[in-house]
Amino acid sequence: MRYLIKISYDGSKFYGFQRQNNLRSVQKDIEDILSSYFGYDIKIKGAGRTDRGVHAKGQMAHFNIDKSVSISKLKKFINKQATDFKIRKIHMVSDDIHSRFSVKKKHYSYKISFDKKDFDSEYFYYQKKLDIKEMKQASKLFIGVHNFQNFVSGTRDNYDCIVYNIKFRKIFNKLTIHFYGKSFYRYMVRNMVGALIDVGKHKAKPERITELLNSKKTDKMLSTAPAKGLTLEKIYY
Repeated sequence: MRYLIKISYDGSKFYGFQRQNNLRSVQKDIEDILSSYFGYDIKIKGAGRTDRGVHAKGQMAHFNIDKSVSISKLKKFINKQATDFKIRKIHMVSDDIHSRFSVKKKHYSYKISFDKKDFDSEYFYYQKKLDIKEMKQASKLFIGVHNFQNFVSGTRDNYDCIVYNIKFRKIFNKLTIHFYGKSFYRYMVRNMVGALIDVGKHKAKPERITELLNSKKTDKMLSTAPAKGLTLEKIYY
């Protein structure tokens, strides 16, 4: 039987989602608690990896067991043991549902603060001033299917990706940029945010984004925003 779980966590307390040797990860914490509950090793498969410092409100993962369980009791047990993360929902799904391969859309947000009090915050990226109007215009260049090789860390066989929408929302001295897409590769959102911030600071022109989307791999990249402002908001199936 397969169970799908929805997880929120404070990324500043973990070395990423994926299990790592001798380092704290969300996956390891959850697997350890599940294994103690069932009395044997349980492994979970996440919908994707979040790096060190990246937060989540709606990370998803699944695990398999050979018997039905009381979802309410299991959820209560995990959350009682949990530190810096919380299980938001657990539900049984069919075996053909995979936390990663069945994903239809992902929603990430990036939070920027213009308040000096947030300079050392683990949840906002502080900026003095940005040309938000120019950033909105530049963000449209990312919409659609593109080769994102100049906005991704590491090497892949395929860098093509589709971004459905990018939205901006400013409330008082906080700016949140929302990204919606089929999938996002490593550092992709952070590199897009960094590029938009460069445009907002007038350090780069929007045309540079177009050049990077249409060119082969180059070392002349735009900025990369830090992990602390990034949150995995929701995964759609």
